Amino acid sequence: MVRIMKADSSLTLACSLLAAFSFVTSVSAWNKLSDAGLKKIPSPGDTLNPDLGKLLKPLLIPRVVNTEGSRKALQHFTNFFTDLKWSLNYDNFSMPTALSSDPVPFSNFWATLDPPWKQGENQEGEIGRLVLVAHYDSKIEPAGFIGATDSAAPCAMIMHIAKSIDKAMRRKWEKMQKDGDEFEMADEQGLMVLLLDGEEAFKWWTSTDSIYGARHLAEKWETTMHAAHSTYKNHLSSINLFVLLDLLGAPVPRVPSYFRTTHWAYQHMADLEIRLRALELLESGKDHALFLPDRDKTEFAEGLMIEDDHIPFLRKGVDILHLIASPFPSVWHTMEDDGKHLDKQVVNDWAIIVSAFVAEWYGLEPYLADNGDGMSTISKRGNKTEL
Repeated sequence: MVRIMKADSSLTLACSLLAAFSFVTSVSAWNKLSDAGLKKIPSPGDTLNPDLGKLLKPLLIPRVVNTEGSRKALQHFTNFFTDLKWSLNYDNFSMPTALSSDPVPFSNFWATLDPPWKQGENQEGEIGRLVLVAHYDSKIEPAGFIGATDSAAPCAMIMHIAKSIDKAMRRKWEKMQKDGDEFEMADEQGLMVLLLDGEEAFKWWTSTDSIYGARHLAEKWETTMHAAHSTYKNHLSSINLFVLLDLLGAPVPRVPSYFRTTHWAYQHMADLEIRLRALELLESGKDHALFLPDRDKTEFAEGLMIEDDHIPFLRKGVDILHLIASPFPSVWHTMEDDGKHLDKQVVNDWAIIVSAFVAEWYGLEPYLADNGDGMSTISKRGNKTEL
């Protein structure tokens, strides 16, 4: 699935150039949630339960590229985001693999929720987006491998996050249109969920036998230009932050801060975890070891990183927040990476933490509903089920 890599000189240079400009984003206004706002974050309830959850359970099947399981996963995403009334897109392509000289079909999927005044013709070049990312394929070997942490659970977490902020985003935009502040409306961002195919190697992980979907899409988005004089020249330049979730859902996770350029974003998320624990709003408990322990990190190792779907985007200058456990879960690439070995509380807590991060990113506190928009809020989840 992923490996430790030594960064080449071009990648190191790209990271250095990004560092020179990262201060612009890191010092921008941040809409910190109050304690009352944190308590309004919707709880996943049972939707991420591996035995019952309507978001996760359908994904706990083998999802090898170009198989029935892969198609079922893609249909699951399609049904979910159609119900939310997001805009859906598919990147269908074929290429040879390490096991086949004949082209194999792949399908990347993304869904977007954008301000209504930026949904007209020729508006794509005016929309910046926060992008939540996971891969949905599973390894071809061992036969029957499910990949619960790798990455069924991250996909399901992202689905919950999308639902948890959907109505609040729409309420915010309705008010913005009513107020009619053209400058504020021009700056407003959309949200993208990107679920990539073909992350796993077919044989052995190499630069050509891995991250098929990410490599194809990064190249496509770089070379497909928006209309002349657009704010963003292409899809890549419109990505304000690429948040990649992988290997999440196992007990006692530890996710370091990998990039100096996006440590500011990591800090915001780490602050949220600390506050949520202090308020006893996380299911794993107030005293659980921090998922995000590098809040105060100042030294960043150069030249080494975990190779994953973000690499083609990083090479092209996209800011990356990589949420991947290190060390990897003990079940990594084994048949034990299944629903039974997920930590249900940890799975829910990741969904809660990232939901809160997205709510702060978009300044959603005034628009969060006291009843969680039909979902239990994390302060009132009790025994309520979301089924």
